[in-house]
Amino acid sequence: MSDYQKHNNKRVIIEKGTHNQEAILKLKFEYDAKLHEVIKTLEGCRWSRTMRCWYIPNRKELFREARRVLEPHAYVDFSGLFKKEPESGPEKQVKKKIVLHELTGEQKAALEKYKIYLSTLRYSERTIESYCNGLKVFFSFIGAKPLTEISNDDLVNFNNGYILLNEYSISYQNTVINAIKTFFRKIERSRLNPEIVQRPRRESKLPNVLSKEEVRSILEVIGNVKHRAVISLIYACGLRRSEALSLELTHVDYHRKLLIIKAAKGRKDRVVPLSDKLLELIRDYIVCFKPLKYVFEGEIRGKMYSATSLQNVLKQSVEKAGINKPVTLHWLRHSYATHLLEGGTDLRYIQEILGHKSSRTTEIYTHVSTQSLQKIRSPFDDL
Repeated sequence: MSDYQKHNNKRVIIEKGTHNQEAILKLKFEYDAKLHEVIKTLEGCRWSRTMRCWYIPNRKELFREARRVLEPHAYVDFSGLFKKEPESGPEKQVKKKIVLHELTGEQKAALEKYKIYLSTLRYSERTIESYCNGLKVFFSFIGAKPLTEISNDDLVNFNNGYILLNEYSISYQNTVINAIKTFFRKIERSRLNPEIVQRPRRESKLPNVLSKEEVRSILEVIGNVKHRAVISLIYACGLRRSEALSLELTHVDYHRKLLIIKAAKGRKDRVVPLSDKLLELIRDYIVCFKPLKYVFEGEIRGKMYSATSLQNVLKQSVEKAGINKPVTLHWLRHSYATHLLEGGTDLRYIQEILGHKSSRTTEIYTHVSTQSLQKIRSPFDDL
C-alpha cells in the first residue's frame, strides 16, 4: 500500500489566521495521537484554546517544514493559502458553498497510476505532490462521473465554480490545469481534449533586488564562518537554496575555479565561476568545520544542512544589518544576476550561469537594472 493511499483518511488543513495581532497558519485535523506528537516537534508550534487548533507563525520556511514533517503521516491540504483575503464591509457577497465529494474507487486507482507514471518519468517529489493534489481536487469537485465521460465543460465548470470562486492564484490554477492536461493526455482517454485547454495569462512581476551596499552590509554582520560562507556562496554564484544545500565537496573544482551544480532545476548540470576571494572563504570554512560529504552540513556530520536553519541565518543577518525588507534567499540570486548585468556581463552568459532554459527568463533582469535608467534625464528637471 502506498503512502498516498495509506494516509488518504488522515487530513491536515493549513489555513491563514491571526493570533494576538500576528499572522499565523492554523493546522486543523481530527484528533489523532500520532499527528499530535508529530506536530509538537514543529518549530514555533503552539496550541490555542480559543481557536481549538495548533498554529505556527506564517513564514514560508515554517510552512515548508510543516509540510515536510506532516506529509509522511497525513494528506496536507494547503489550497486555502492561495485564496485572497476576503473583502470587508457590508458589500461583501456571500459565496455559494462548494461541495467536494469523496473519491470513487476508479478515481483513487487513477491517482495511484498517475503518481507511478510521474515517478517513472523522474518528476520531482514536489511536482508529483502538486499534480496529484490538483487532480484529486478536480475529481472531488466533479463527483462520481466516470473518467471516460469527463469533458472540457467539466474543466470550465471547475475553473469557474472552484478556482475562480475561491479566488485562488493564477499560479495554483496553472498547476492544476497542467496536472489535468498531463493526466488526460498520457494516462486516461476521455471526452476532454487537452490540446484545446487554455491556461490563464500569467502575472508579470519584477524580481526583488538588493543593492551591492545592502548585500555587503548583510555579509559584514555574519560572524559565524559557515553562515558567512553559505550566504556568500548563494549570492556570489546565483544559487537556488536547494542547489546550495545539496552541494557536495567533490563539486568544488579548486584548480579550474568552478562550482559544479548537479541535477538542478530541470535536472540540468551547469558550472559557475568561483572568484579567488570566495575560494579562500570556502577553504577556511572547510578547514574549520571539516564536513564529510556536503559542503554545508548540520549538527550531524554527513547530513545536509537544514533549509529552515539557512533561512533563519539570513533573516537574523538582515535584521542586524538594519534592512527593513522581507529578504529571502532567492533575493540574493536575483541580486547577483542584476549586478552582473549592470557590470556589463552579456545576457547569454548570465543565462548559462543561472541555468535558465529560455533567454526570456533572463531578460527580466533588464527591467530592474538601474544602470540605463539612471542615465535618463527627467523633463521635470528642465522646468
